Amino acid sequence: MASKDRILRLKEETRCNILDAALQIVKEEGWQALSMRKIADVIEYTAPIIYEYFSNKDAILLELTRQGYLKLAKELTEARDRHRLPAKQLEDMWLSYWNFAFANKELYQGMFGVTTNCSCDLVNGLPEADIPYELFSEVIGEYMNIEDLEGDVICTKYYTFWSVVHGLVSINLLSRGSSDEINRIVLKDAISGIIRTMTE
Repeated sequence: MASKDRILRLKEETRCNILDAALQIVKEEGWQALSMRKIADVIEYTAPIIYEYFSNKDAILLELTRQGYLKLAKELTEARDRHRLPAKQLEDMWLSYWNFAFANKELYQGMFGVTTNCSCDLVNGLPEADIPYELFSEVIGEYMNIEDLEGDVICTKYYTFWSVVHGLVSINLLSRGSSDEINRIVLKDAISGIIRTMTE
């Protein structure tokens, strides 16, 4: 039994090493440079061993994307839980979203296809990709006193927020933005402005 556990542990370690190596390559050279052979070189394995864990490069991108959504969801949950009032929760959650995007730039690019070829259908099929929307929807619903979280009003408000924040993130990831100070002013103005419209 102990040897079986050890084998499973080693397999999980190898899988994690593959993902770590992939992210390292992306951070150093960009998503376009990622290949199974390069990953094999980094972890000093042969390429066929990588294929035992992931069928192709897209499978690795998908797993990194899944982990990115889980990490983002954790940070959004922590931001929400720091406050009692929904308006404060929303503000802190969107600021946390912004911070996540730049602290995890490569993951964010993979999650949303910014400067990378996104396997959008596969990404959209990930259950984890829905978690941020669900977290924001609950708080928006509470703030607007709406119980139907699947309704058009909440969906519209979420996409209004997301369009502004993701748009500003994308502009900056493409190095077309302003200084960090100006970005934060724009971000806070936009978030507080949208929040104000939710009670009008």
